[in-house]
Amino acid sequence: MNIAGKTILVTGANRGIGQALVAEALRRGAKQVYAGTRQPLAHPDERVTPVTLDVTDPAHIRTAAEQIGSLDMLINNAGVQPFDDLSDVAPIEQALAVNLFGTYRVIQGFLPMLTRSGGAIVNNLSLLALAPLPLLPAYSVSKAAAFSMTQSLRTLLAGRGVRVHAVLTGPTDTDMTRDLGIPKASPESVARAIFDAVEHGDEDIFPDPMTRSIADGWRGGVAKALERENAALMQPQSAAA
Repeated sequence: MNIAGKTILVTGANRGIGQALVAEALRRGAKQVYAGTRQPLAHPDERVTPVTLDVTDPAHIRTAAEQIGSLDMLINNAGVQPFDDLSDVAPIEQALAVNLFGTYRVIQGFLPMLTRSGGAIVNNLSLLALAPLPLLPAYSVSKAAAFSMTQSLRTLLAGRGVRVHAVLTGPTDTDMTRDLGIPKASPESVARAIFDAVEHGDEDIFPDPMTRSIADGWRGGVAKALERENAALMQPQSAAA
């Protein structure tokens, strides 16, 4: 998909990677960018339309879908990252509510218009979807679940002409990682890499130096091979439908 001339919705667009995705979409010539945020947002570019969107609120999603009307690309970027030790269920519920169920609800809310446009879904996940970080177990659990959902949707929606991309992001210099003393990619470089990969047609996107170092291993590994084999089981059903 070429970004130029397209209509794009970015959730969690007020800061970090979301803010960088909005800027990069504009740089690539997007026709319209809807910036989904929980709080009101002002933007100087007339191609940007702020949308009040709490991804955990079904009413917000319905209203946003009515406002937008047509869409070529949905980028699910909104997320939360609680610090926990799995001793309390509350952080797990919080992470799942936003990172899994929020993403699911937004996809379902905008799927009819993405089907009409033959569009794309881009789920910004995390490298922790592949291997958990014990410092962030609830976050890791939610991202692993969201990755599994993304892989399933990739197969289920292929027959409807909707492409589904998983972004397996490594440490990025955002508010979420401010207190982690580790090397981090800039949000701007991550946003560029995401759009580059979408335009190239990559299913799984590794947008920073840390994740790119394992990309070939993932694409040629047993887990990806099993995903392809399982997806192939659905092909006769898709063809029959």
